[in-house]
Amino acid sequence: MNLAIHWFKRDLRLADNAALYYALKSGIPVQPIFIFDTEILNKLEDKSDARVTFIHQELSRLKQELQALGSDLLVYYGNPVELWPSILEELQPSAVYTNRDYEPYAKKRDTEVSTILLKHPISFNTYKDHVLFEMDEVLKDDDTPYVVFTPYSRKWKATLTPYQLKPYPTEKYFNSFNHRAPTPLITLEEMGFKKSKIAFPPKTTTLSVIKNYEANRDFPAIAGTSRLSLHLRFGTVSIRDKAAKGKKTSEKWLNELIWRDFYVHILHHFPHTVEGSFKPQYDQIHWSTNEEHFKAWCEGMTGYGLVDAGMRELNATGFMHNRVRMVVASFLTKHLLLNWRWGEAYFAQKLLDFDLASNNGGWQWAAGSGVDAAPYFRIFNPYTQIERFDSKHEYIKKWIPEWGTNAYPKEIVDHKTARELCLATYKSGLAPK
Repeated sequence: MNLAIHWFKRDLRLADNAALYYALKSGIPVQPIFIFDTEILNKLEDKSDARVTFIHQELSRLKQELQALGSDLLVYYGNPVELWPSILEELQPSAVYTNRDYEPYAKKRDTEVSTILLKHPISFNTYKDHVLFEMDEVLKDDDTPYVVFTPYSRKWKATLTPYQLKPYPTEKYFNSFNHRAPTPLITLEEMGFKKSKIAFPPKTTTLSVIKNYEANRDFPAIAGTSRLSLHLRFGTVSIRDKAAKGKKTSEKWLNELIWRDFYVHILHHFPHTVEGSFKPQYDQIHWSTNEEHFKAWCEGMTGYGLVDAGMRELNATGFMHNRVRMVVASFLTKHLLLNWRWGEAYFAQKLLDFDLASNNGGWQWAAGSGVDAAPYFRIFNPYTQIERFDSKHEYIKKWIPEWGTNAYPKEIVDHKTARELCLATYKSGLAPK
């Protein structure tokens, strides 16, 4: 059969989808597929993981949209490398199209799949869709990677043309989808999961939020952020569309999208950061292993209001405001002197919008060990952060009903003492050996 496969991964939409556009334009029928990857799912401890529910919900939507066009989305479950031979036997494609994923596991998986396809031979066509600029597209003048955000963002903006923001008109070629009878979607229960009760943010935002983003973005009690990060993570919205809106409306909002590209850039050029510090000397710091402190941090019971409100919001909703993320990360690594990897792993477990590049980059920034990081002696004062960004305690009271009563725990560490210990520990760990 002369057939092309579009393999959905982190691009769960029909509109403005790079690989899908080229597949549909190829002139042969296109069969969309998705694979629930057990190499990822089997590592999830929470069987009500909201991200699995979200993916399942979006696949159901995609199936309905494709069925309305006389086609269908075929959904498989298993190890992709093991599944692909049987998918090839079932569908007999002549080409496979997919968008690139930049995380180390995904790159390894896709390389193995490519090897399988080329043996037949079946072309494996990959495209950029998750970011505006990838890999070596934004480099210094000497062709080395940037490690500081501000000059990277300047070069990013200088490199950007209307072409990069132009949407792929997939809808012009919807008649190229393979026509077939509908198939059932595997259930969450069949995969060993349960439906999450967490509510998901909408995939649209208002022009007002983008326009006022710079003024409102640091105040967690205000609905001043777009909450689109979940949708950007799984590609239910187009990065090109959002960047175009940001470019027209708010440079500060656009900068947040550039940070995404920057951290993907770092992950590509410095893959050692997945396991270790970008600055290797930071691996010499003698971290605390106080599990009681870590438990209090995870549960939002440290006695520090902004920290605890943030952690409780994260546990309840899978979301945490960006300002609060910085505060809780600084508190874990500086006040409690716990390894940034502990916090990174907990966020990876809980965040709806978990993205390896951004999560790793953010945690290493907070700890001082990463690219363009805050210096180790910059320690967020949890009291002044409340004064500046939640002075009326609206955010804190929302998530800590016992705030201001005897039921709320005392501080688990003294701020002044913790700060002094942090400075001494970092200084000792970073001293030349």
